[in-house]
Amino acid sequence: MRDIPWRKSSFSGNGVDNACLELAATDGAIRLRESEDPATVIRTAPRPLAAFIRAAKAGAFDNLR
Repeated sequence: MRDIPWRKSSFSGNGVDNACLELAATDGAIRLRESEDPATVIRTAPRPLAAFIRAAKAGAFDNLR
């Protein structure tokens, strides 16, 4: 697999123990991974990701069990 230009969340700190979300936009898709498990990558399209973010900001996932 070619090198993917991952971008670290600006909310993350710079310390060793600061796990963060990393994003990459490639080939018309958005890829997401967590810095603690970089081998696991979620691939989505911009519209579904935007809908997910809007729902999260609105509190749709606040009380999941």
